[in-house]
Formats: sequence, structure tokens, C-alpha cells
Amino acid sequence: MSDIIQLLPDSVANQIAAGEVIQRPASVVKELAENAIDARADSITVNIKDAGKTLIQIIDNGIGMSDTDARLSFERHSTSKIKTADDLFDISTMGFRGEALASIAAIAHVNVKTRQEDVELGTEIDIEGSKVITQEPTSCAKGTTFSVKNLFYNVPARRKFLKSNTTEFGHIMTEFQRIALANPEVEFKLYHNNSEIYILPKGNVRQRIVAIFGKRINPNLIKVESKTSIITIQGFIGKPEYARKKSGEQFFFINKRFMRSAYFNKAILKAYEQILPPETVPSYFLYFTADPSSIDVNIHPTKTEIKFEDQQAIWQILHSATKQSLGSNNIVPSLDFDQEQGFDIPVLSKDTEIKKPKIDIDPTFNPFEQNRPATSRPKSSKISLEKENLANWDQLYQGFEKENRPSDDFSFISNENKQQTLIDSDLSEKYFHFKNRFILTPVKSGLMVIDQKRAHERILFERFLNSLSSQAVVTQKTLYPKTIELDAKDHALLLDLKDDLKNLGFDIDDFGGNAIVVNGMPADSSNQEPEQIIDKFLNEFLSGEVDSKSDAKEKVARSLAKASAISSNQRLSSEEMREMVDMLFACQNPNYSPFGKLIVSIIKTDELEKRFN
Repeated sequence: MSDIIQLLPDSVANQIAAGEVIQRPASVVKELAENAIDARADSITVNIKDAGKTLIQIIDNGIGMSDTDARLSFERHSTSKIKTADDLFDISTMGFRGEALASIAAIAHVNVKTRQEDVELGTEIDIEGSKVITQEPTSCAKGTTFSVKNLFYNVPARRKFLKSNTTEFGHIMTEFQRIALANPEVEFKLYHNNSEIYILPKGNVRQRIVAIFGKRINPNLIKVESKTSIITIQGFIGKPEYARKKSGEQFFFINKRFMRSAYFNKAILKAYEQILPPETVPSYFLYFTADPSSIDVNIHPTKTEIKFEDQQAIWQILHSATKQSLGSNNIVPSLDFDQEQGFDIPVLSKDTEIKKPKIDIDPTFNPFEQNRPATSRPKSSKISLEKENLANWDQLYQGFEKENRPSDDFSFISNENKQQTLIDSDLSEKYFHFKNRFILTPVKSGLMVIDQKRAHERILFERFLNSLSSQAVVTQKTLYPKTIELDAKDHALLLDLKDDLKNLGFDIDDFGGNAIVVNGMPADSSNQEPEQIIDKFLNEFLSGEVDSKSDAKEKVARSLAKASAISSNQRLSSEEMREMVDMLFACQNPNYSPFGKLIVSIIKTDELEKRFN
């Protein structure tokens, strides 16, 4: 039998590596921007076309590369940061494995121009599918410019699974924000299809946060600072009232590297316990500094998951630091912390000697001794109080008969047969309102229960879908135009969806500077402020991904329906309930909301009768 094991060609091996390192255009932006930071650049420009599918260009003013280094950088496992295995445990830079450039070159057309400061001519290299096409001297500025074109051109299956431009560019902005927040001392610029998205000048952490997320976040930032022997934590957390339903403003950094950590996220949420609005997430921008030898950054291809040596101790430090900052700003009850100084939290090491705690015991104490301390209540006083309580016990129930009645939602009235029937005091005989959430109405088979919010979502969803198809919609003009400031990511998304939103009844103009002007809203939207509806819409739309333009239109309708629907505790008149029920059963699918949740449930008469057997 012939041999069947063979070595893969380098080009195929690079494509396999690319599947781990380069998942989408945002991965290219991350790897190249981190390389620029490692090259000591203090100004980085990112140019994007068609969400990175056509072009990703990274321009930096770093130290550049020699012609030999430029060529060698595209080989697998080539790196300037590791010489021995021990170096893996002392990593303080960003990219280091030497897979990114080789992986990118295997699945795209790559052009690089680079020049060092002390030479007159730089080097230009063109690579397609891991194959070097040209390498020649060129005149260029100091630093390096990478141009990546036609990503996944030779892996059509990967390119086919890329999402819409809106989704992919959203991922690019997410990566850009992480890198920019980790390096506030570096100037960053981001352009998409020749439109300016971000211009971020050099500054401190707070200035960088405000530059990315808008001025509205500035007064809601609370400073966090804790220095211990194993880690230093600095940064900002958001006030509870600023918490939003969507995630996206939660950032952990370790040694200027972004990291994900559900474990540390729980420490933050625990500190905010019982002070957050329901179903909201607080903002935080926290920077950890630790000895590189105490962390492992090489456990995941994208290096966003970090392993800590003292993970449990850091959890406690983070939780305490967050709690202290909230308490120091009178947001939660707190001890009187000294805001000028940090606090030291002792951490047990493996060599710490565990000692039994000392407890002081008074062997002469007798709990049955008749002589009480001076602070105790005299016995005679106690007896007199007990007699007074016994004498006036009946006053405890004064007014109870009057106050112990059903809530305001219902009242008892007597019918002609003197039988007491529980009905809503404001409604007709057909529709009843329960807890300002459910509509109850008798039907032939029993009692129908309708969730009013989900019903309204279904009604609006089908109406918005019809509007997108027929482009026949009614816009209700606002009395005064409303200016709303957004962060760059939300602003770009709204402008991208502007045509669809216009067909749904929104009259929105770009005000510039990541702000919009709302001149009109859909006539079917509930009586909410435009800012509330747009914020809810963005929260819902950004919660998932879509694969095609048709799916995007449906998601726009679904997200807007949820944002515009009435709340679960809104009081409805009998006429409003009747109208909602009629509109619900005129829908194509009245039983389920646009999100697949049950709207209508019928409690059968037999089931009700069994309850009284």
C-alpha cells in the first residue's frame, strides 16, 4: 500500500491559519493596527471601503522595516518579539506569533510600502495568495502602509459567509474602538468610503472615551483607582442611571490589551447589585496593569481571552474597587473611604502561614445574672410597656376594614341577585384589564388572555413590513426638530438605514458631528420621545446579525416595532383594548409576536371549573 501522509503546501497551511486568525475584515484591522502600535507609531489612519471587502488600508508613522524585514514578515512564525520559549511568559507587546501577515497574504491581495527614517528609499511588495509578485525600491513616507484588497478572493466559501456591509463595518468599528481606547496617547483616524467616522487626537483616557462615545457620557463617568501588590486597576465606571439595555460600552484592558472576561464582568455587576434599572448593563472602561509573567495571553488565536495567575484575588479587588467608587460618589451606602489614598487588600499566597484567629472570652460572664448593666432597660419599665401594649392591642387594627380592600384596578359591586362580582371599574362588560398588562375577554371556549405589549409589537411589525414593501407610510411631524447626539457607531448605522427608516415614517437628517435631527416620527409609534424610540431601536437592532438585505429589512421592522410598542404597564381604555384586539386578529399571525413569543392564551372553561371542584 502506498504512503498517504504528505506535507501541506505553505499556501494551504497559511489559508488554514487564516481561518483561525482572520475571521472577517475586522480581524485584519485589529492585527495591522496592533502591528503599527508595536512599531511605535503615534499616528494611525484606517481607510475602509465596502466594509473592508474591497479595501483595508492602515497607514502609520512608525519605525518602518528594512527591505529584508519587509519580505520576511510575511513568512509563518516570523516575529521580532520572541527569541526563546521563555519570552512567551514576558509578552508586553500586541501581535507576536508571526501568523497574521502570512494569513492575510494567503487570502487577499496585499501591498506594503515601508521606509525607515535613516534611509532615502523604502520598499514596496505585492503579494497575492502567499505568492510574492514584486518587490522593489520605492519613494514613500517614513513608516508603513498596508493595503489589503479583495479579502477572501480565493476562498469563496468564506467570502460568502460575510454578513452585510452594515454588520461587518460595525465589527470594524468595535475593533477600532478597543484599540483606540487602549492607546489614548496615539492619534487615530477612521474613514469609510471616503467619509470621516473618527478623528481622535492624542489625549488621556477620559478624553478618549468622550471623543468616541460623545459628550453625553462625560458627566456620567466615575473614576476607579486601586493599587495592590498583584495588580493595579484604573479607569472609569458609569453611573447607574446611565446604564443602557445594550452592551457595547464595557471594556477591560490588561497591559494595554483588550480582553474579554465574563468572570470579571460578574464582579462589576455584583457591585451594582440592586441599584441598576431592570435589564440594563453599566458602562465601564477599566485598565489592569500586571506583571506580564503573571498572565498568559496566548490561550486564544485572537488573544482576547487572558489567563490570570491570581484570578480569584483580582475578582475581589475589582469588586471592592468598584464598590468603593460607587460609595465615594454617594451612589450606594459606603464606609467613609479616604478618596485621596488607595487601599491595600491582603492576598494569600501559597506560602502564607494560616493562623488560628484569637477570640477573647470572659469566663466570668453569666447570662442569668440578675444585675443588668446600666445601659439595659429597667425591669419595671419593661413591665409597664408590656401592660400598655396589652391595653391598646385593639388599636393596631383600627381602619383595617376600610383599608383592606382590593387594589384600585378592581372594585366589588353587587348585581341584581346581590352576588359580588369582581370586574374592572372603568371597563365595559366585554374587555377587562388586568395588572395594566393583560387584556381579558370571554370567548366561547373560555377566557382569552392577551399580552398587550406583544400584541402591539405584532400589529406594528406587520404594518411596518407593508410600509417597506409599498413605501406608503404616514409621518407625523414633530412640533420642534429634535437633535440627538450619538456615538459614531450608532450614527453610522442610522445613516446606513436611513432609506429604510424613511419608508417607515422617520424624517431624519444628518446634523454632522455624530448627531442627527429628527423632524418626524411614524404615526403609529407610541407616545415616546424620539430619543427613547431611537435608542431602543438601536439596542434591538444591534443585538444580532443579519445575512441579507431582505433579512435586514425584516429586522428593521422587528426592531422598530419593539421600540415603538406600548409598555407592559400602560393603562388602556375599553375602546383602546377593543381596537387593539380587532387589529391583532386582522394580522396574518396573531398568535405570536415578531420574536416568536406567545401573544394569546385561552383558559378553557373546563379548566376554570376544575379549580372550583
